Amino acid sequence: MLEGLTDFCYRHRRLVVAGWFAVLVATVVAGSRFGGGDTTDYGTPGSESKAATNLLEERFPARSGDTIDIVWHAEDVTTAAVRHKVDDVLEAATDLDHVVAVASPYSEGGQGQIARDGSVAYATVQLDTWDMPVEVTQRLLDTAAVASDHLVQVELAGQAVQNAEQGAVGAEGVGFLAAGVILLVSFGSLLAMGLPIVTAVFGIGVASGLIALLANVVDVPEWATSVATMIAIGVGIDYSLLIVTRYRNALHDGHHPRQAVVTAVGTAGRSVLFAGATVMISLLGMVVMRLPYLYGVAFGSALAVAIMMALAVTLLPAVLGFVGTTIDRFRVPFLGRSRDPRRTVSFRWSRVVQRRPWPAAIASLAVLLTLAAPVLGLRLGFPDAGNGPDSLTSRRAYDMLTDGFGPGFNGHLLVTADLSAGGSTADLETLRGALQTTDGVVAVAPAVVNPAGDTAVIAVTPASAPQADQTETFLHTVRDDVIPGVIDGTGATVYVGGLTAAFLDQTGVIAQRLPLFIAAVVGLSFLLLLVVFRSLLVAAKAAVMNLLSVLAAYGVITVAAGGGWFGQLIGIHAATPVPSFIPMMMFAILFGLSMDYEVFLLSRIREEYQRSGDNAVAVADGLAATARIITAAAAIMIAVFLAFVPGDQVFLKLIGVGMATAIFVDATLVRMVLVPASMELLGDRNWWLPSWLDQLLPHVRVDGPVNPPAPTDAAPASEPVDEPQLVA
Repeated sequence: MLEGLTDFCYRHRRLVVAGWFAVLVATVVAGSRFGGGDTTDYGTPGSESKAATNLLEERFPARSGDTIDIVWHAEDVTTAAVRHKVDDVLEAATDLDHVVAVASPYSEGGQGQIARDGSVAYATVQLDTWDMPVEVTQRLLDTAAVASDHLVQVELAGQAVQNAEQGAVGAEGVGFLAAGVILLVSFGSLLAMGLPIVTAVFGIGVASGLIALLANVVDVPEWATSVATMIAIGVGIDYSLLIVTRYRNALHDGHHPRQAVVTAVGTAGRSVLFAGATVMISLLGMVVMRLPYLYGVAFGSALAVAIMMALAVTLLPAVLGFVGTTIDRFRVPFLGRSRDPRRTVSFRWSRVVQRRPWPAAIASLAVLLTLAAPVLGLRLGFPDAGNGPDSLTSRRAYDMLTDGFGPGFNGHLLVTADLSAGGSTADLETLRGALQTTDGVVAVAPAVVNPAGDTAVIAVTPASAPQADQTETFLHTVRDDVIPGVIDGTGATVYVGGLTAAFLDQTGVIAQRLPLFIAAVVGLSFLLLLVVFRSLLVAAKAAVMNLLSVLAAYGVITVAAGGGWFGQLIGIHAATPVPSFIPMMMFAILFGLSMDYEVFLLSRIREEYQRSGDNAVAVADGLAATARIITAAAAIMIAVFLAFVPGDQVFLKLIGVGMATAIFVDATLVRMVLVPASMELLGDRNWWLPSWLDQLLPHVRVDGPVNPPAPTDAAPASEPVDEPQLVA
């Protein structure tokens, strides 16, 4: 069936290219005109913080959104000159969209917003949303920058500010630049280099339009498209690279272009489809976490992979039909020269490992376990603004608030009371008094009641920073001990919310569900590998080795987040928790990409084993045949991920280091050492499958025919007459 589709796309290449071009135009236009808006709701369904947010949105909209703190420092913030400059900033903030109110320290009752020594003050900008548009926040940032001078320093704090500072998450430019250089070295031909890149660009355009339309159905955060693009660059170039390589090999073996295309897609294309399916399963596993903002990330990324798969087996064969035998046109001297696979370094290396499989296996496992060991000390949480560099206004504002009021002022807790079924303002005062006497409290603001009198909010300032362990302990104390002791029996219902509580709630939920997520992805991937490769041991080894690669990456980010020499090397100067969504997203992306490489290698080994019947030779030949492809693909992805490290945001640094580490480990230790060593030790047992299980499993081929069609120098009678010719 796949060969028939490939042959159709080759023979009707003009129609196929025109059809895909029409799809590209249609999706881009539809996405721009009918696409939904970005949504960044990081609330955790079922959590107490989410219940507090829902209650405020329903009954107290003026207090339901996020806040921005405008913080300023001067020798004396109460002087008329300072007040004049700051009032201009506060007035500008009042006029911005989504701003409900601005609480100034210069207003009646605002004296508590001025530090005791008079050098620091802050105003709270109340928003009506948790998803402040970046362009609106940027206008406030520009206003604050203009107001700062020798007299007063004005800075901004808050999640909306950090989102605006973050800028674009993607590193698409670096990815394509790295891909171009690496593909040129690999192929040695400008034309061959361009095919995978063009296919990837085409797919990204289609995927971006569809993801915009997807936003009408599920929540899609603003960075979801960047994540999908990064994955699409990786898999799109990988898949095209694999097929183009097999196509060139078939041409060099004497096949006619039409026959070479069918052979390439019939072999490498099957690997592409299966590898893509495993990547999609891994990405869709994020749905198990049941966090709304992840739905758009999971579905959008899986959609991008599906498009890349479709392009690889339809558009690419059609384009190869136009290229024909000119695939090596515009050659670069000394690059991409074809060599006998058995004379390559990869083949010789495999034989060295196979001669001493036990030492190789033990040494590689020892390195992997050493890298993974620090994961036992992994601390999940959300880094606060105090981890940012001094170049960020959010970090400077954080330091000013800490100096003037204490670190807890950077993360208030919002005690939200539902009074509709009971409770009174007297009960709220009792609760406020209990909170004031609780260890770890710096300040408790007076209760603010909505106009209907059925909902109230009390802002509580802890003594510790938002990311500190003491803050999590304090939150549990307030929820489990303080509030029940006062509210039980009154009829009121009280929730503790706010951004700090929301982040802590999400950390707890992700930590609880992460093992289930990992088990689901690994289990489904094992079943797919079992069906395709018809081997219990091959499927089990692949799942375990990919898991080891990810654990090694977890260990490295644990060390990086701890500060020390390694953390400082990448710009993390103090110990920080690892954002809870990072291990989950890393696993989804890395396990899928690792499966890509595993499928490419194992499908070629199995193909060689079916041809020769010699396990040892099949392993060496398979490794030699795929080493250049896997190395090139891995190098591209490593360059893409390392491009995140120079960023200012801690979570980008950790993602970049972790992803690059996992890909490097997977393409070197696992593929080049552990796989050949373990397969040599197991011998023919690699391909063992109980007969009863073989009968139960469906039969799916991922490799090509054992005996490929014989080369032919003549085109079939139906071949178009405009076939390009080889150019030396």
